[in-house]
Amino acid sequence: MHENGLKIKDFVKVFNLEVLNQGSDFETMLLTIKDVNRPGLQFHDFYDYFEPRRLQVIGKAEVTYLEGLTPTQRRKCFDDLFHYDIPALVIARGLDCFEECMESAREHGRTLLRTSEVTVDFTSHVIEHMNRILAPCITRHGVLLEIYGEGVMITGDSGVGKSEAAIELIMRGHRLVADDAVELRRVSNQLIGTAPEIIRHYIELRGIGVIDLRQLFGMRAIKVETQLDLVVHFEPWDQSKFYDRLGIEDHYIEMLDVNVPIVTIPVRPGRSLASIVEVAAMNNRHRKFGYNAAQELVRRVDMHADAGSGKT
Repeated sequence: MHENGLKIKDFVKVFNLEVLNQGSDFETMLLTIKDVNRPGLQFHDFYDYFEPRRLQVIGKAEVTYLEGLTPTQRRKCFDDLFHYDIPALVIARGLDCFEECMESAREHGRTLLRTSEVTVDFTSHVIEHMNRILAPCITRHGVLLEIYGEGVMITGDSGVGKSEAAIELIMRGHRLVADDAVELRRVSNQLIGTAPEIIRHYIELRGIGVIDLRQLFGMRAIKVETQLDLVVHFEPWDQSKFYDRLGIEDHYIEMLDVNVPIVTIPVRPGRSLASIVEVAAMNNRHRKFGYNAAQELVRRVDMHADAGSGKT
């Protein structure tokens, strides 16, 4: 992966593509657009609206059309396409490559690839993958875990107890995604969190040092990525500060233009932070399904008060 896109040579590895011809820019060319193009209109000589930076893909429909042309006409179709600085042309379904296509690709120094996937499946997979690669990304300090299916990021000042709570949660069967640095990407109005590859699966515990969770607890203790559903912020207990005891109002934090629910947990000796985070995750899931315990309690209190007033 590259900060501005995905290199064609890495793209080939990801999708296990056959390289029919390496273009002159095979090592440096980047895919920088999420969408792909099927050049049917271009083979009809329509280039008034054409984005050459898109990956070009031909399938059964385009090949069937090209088979009906003369070799000279086919050569012109590919010459016109390869005249543009396209990242690559991919032939889907494992279809045979026209001689005119190979000759033109070599002459213009363009990359020519082939996949065995059906055209629609391949283009869908490419768009989905590129959406993730090119998604807006930020890095936040915290610990990201999956708890009861909810993606929970624990934040707070250094030394407040984030990693200690995380290790207890992992020992209870939950899974770590990232410790210390959390990479967040906005994909389809959702935030997807993962760890930088260099520190993936590692967690730091003061007094012990860095440990490899995959080696100590096995694959059950880790997960590569998760959707971010809740932020739990740890802060030292402040006697002068008012902490929400009912939870009627929802609070949010904005990241990459996405509002994520956030709860603030005051930290002091004797509090089981892991248990509180577990309950926060379960409660957040209930709220997503429309149940708010605080609002239900208020409703019951109001009903009781109304009933009492009626009796008098």
